[in-house]
Amino acid sequence: MNLNHFGMDTITLAGTLEAKLAAVKKAGFTEIMLSARDIAGHPDGYEVAVKAVKDSGLDVTGFQVLRDFEGLSGDLKGYKLEIAKHMLQMCHDVGSQLLLVCSSTSKHADGDIELVAEDLKRLAMLAVPLNIRVAYEALSWGRYVNQYPQSWDVVALADAPNLGVGLDSFHIFAHSSDLSDLDYMDPEKIFFVQLSDFMWRETRTPEERIETARHMRVFPGEGAHSEDLLALVRKLDNLGYDGKYSFEVFNDDYQQLPPHVVTARAMNSAKWVMEKALRRYLPLPKA
Repeated sequence: MNLNHFGMDTITLAGTLEAKLAAVKKAGFTEIMLSARDIAGHPDGYEVAVKAVKDSGLDVTGFQVLRDFEGLSGDLKGYKLEIAKHMLQMCHDVGSQLLLVCSSTSKHADGDIELVAEDLKRLAMLAVPLNIRVAYEALSWGRYVNQYPQSWDVVALADAPNLGVGLDSFHIFAHSSDLSDLDYMDPEKIFFVQLSDFMWRETRTPEERIETARHMRVFPGEGAHSEDLLALVRKLDNLGYDGKYSFEVFNDDYQQLPPHVVTARAMNSAKWVMEKALRRYLPLPKA
């Protein structure tokens, strides 16, 4: 692993899409995780947004996020399937080969694991012609799937080559999930890892998790779970995970700062992870 394995999520930054892309690249990152809103909500239109991404020279780590997709029935199922098709096309248009799907929070969803696996397998099959992989992530306030071992059970049951697990350190720590469960996962089926921390040790309710997740995450090395986060990265490295890490840091304070200030903090965090977790020291600058 090296610094090129680390990227940033645009949701961490304030400003226009172009400003976000420029700040991420100037900070030294080569990867960007895009939100659908970056593209669909661009004031100059969809095509201009896609061109801005491609002209940036950044590799698109992934595209997010398809929500409340699995376990539905009837007209709602058909509606969500059409939304998914559009999301896949957008993912393809910006040059991403990964679509992130979050576990459902919908009260209209069925939690039957076989049905959930069937829906995700169908989504994965729709993604095959576009050369897109699908990463399924357990939200810590998900209605049925809210811990990462459950997301792995679904992925394993679906058994689709381009369907894997997305891990998010916030949701792991918010639920105090045991990292030993990673031992049962195939590292080749871990498609993506998002890193962030928060300032207190526990989130006792789903409402508290949502509030913290959406407003007060911080970068690795800045929060209350530094040792846990280092243990997570070491664990993944020892398992053989060689994929990408992205900083998904929802933070209201960061939204009030210039993008270059926040991306500098993110780069410091990436270096911290490299040095503390993996003991991979960066070369000193020449005198």
